Amino acid sequence: MQVSIKPSKLKGKIMAPPSKSMAHRLLICAGLSRGESIVSGVSFSKDIIATLNCLKALGASYKTENDKIIIKGVNPAAYSGKEILNCNECGSTLRFMIPICMTGKSEVKLTGSSVLMARPLGIYEEIAKNQNLGFNLSNDVLSVCGPLSAGNYKISGNISSQFISGLLFSLPLLKKDSTLEIIPPVESKPYIDMTLEALSSFGINIEKRSENIYFIKGNQSYKAANVNVEGDYSNAAFLEAFNLIGSDVEVSGLNPQSLQGDRVYYEMFYKLKNSFCTFDIADCPDLAPVLFSVAALCHGGKFTGTKRLKWKECNRGEAMKEELSKCGIELSIDENEITVYPGKVKSPEIAISSHNDHRIAMAMSVVLSVVGGIIDGAEAVNKSYPDFYDNIKKLGGEVECIGMDK
Repeated sequence: MQVSIKPSKLKGKIMAPPSKSMAHRLLICAGLSRGESIVSGVSFSKDIIATLNCLKALGASYKTENDKIIIKGVNPAAYSGKEILNCNECGSTLRFMIPICMTGKSEVKLTGSSVLMARPLGIYEEIAKNQNLGFNLSNDVLSVCGPLSAGNYKISGNISSQFISGLLFSLPLLKKDSTLEIIPPVESKPYIDMTLEALSSFGINIEKRSENIYFIKGNQSYKAANVNVEGDYSNAAFLEAFNLIGSDVEVSGLNPQSLQGDRVYYEMFYKLKNSFCTFDIADCPDLAPVLFSVAALCHGGKFTGTKRLKWKECNRGEAMKEELSKCGIELSIDENEITVYPGKVKSPEIAISSHNDHRIAMAMSVVLSVVGGIIDGAEAVNKSYPDFYDNIKKLGGEVECIGMDK
């Protein structure tokens, strides 16, 4: 699908979409719980559907009522089926599910897009090797077989926090106690805190014994709960970005006490609006595309802690460099640093590509609202924010969808 965007200003009030990151966590906890849980305020993006489908493949059941999901949980160690868990394009789903699937003795197969299955999984592979467990990736299908052993786990803190969260979901289900030590420096710590908050809501106790060491009592049971998904700072950032270029958008439904690391966008935006700034985004890598767009439209900026951007839905640094260059803006990319140079943004002479990445599509939409242009592959927003372009239109944006339906 193509989207044509003409220069326009947005105005009005809008609810922030539900937090995809927290929805994943709450749904997984509900799917591992005894009894029936209700998770309210869910947006049925492709990533969330992937998590639901994986839980169903493990034996959980669910039904939907508007934005509510009523889910009956399952003990993943009791899995004895043959259904493959399809994680589609979602890194969170895959990395959360792998250790959960390894709590039992049966072989479980997981799959997803070729891009997803090429993303690093070495942390889990090393654990499987050390414990003589099954772990084999072939033709985009990963076969794993447990059971995981309780014990002392040490995980590097400068890799994706998804590996740490995956272990925090699974270790409480093991028969004996475990410790999980995160070796500094710890990146994306807010996502770990969100996992701990979700676990607590479902009766799982994780004891923090020091800054980076957690004690996980074994033989715990997830307890059914009724929970609500809070608003998403990650996607609200794209709506708020329009305000830096003359729009008047009021985003509601965000929890001021949220643990989401991406809530820092507000401070970053308004510093970038006033001057060239340097920010470390190791704890909020999902903000990178929209920060690059804001920097391009303002005074430029330097961003450190960017090395993991290459392992997202696409290589986000290279993708934003390619697309912003079409608009006359130069980026330089180093191993762990990206600089957006000041310049005059112009209308692209050829279509912008989403690179099949929802955050690239939304970030470039902000730029095109100033200079106009077309985005190819705009349906990528369905991964996290299916209503993005409809909401932009409701706020007065001149957006026309061309081609297939969303």
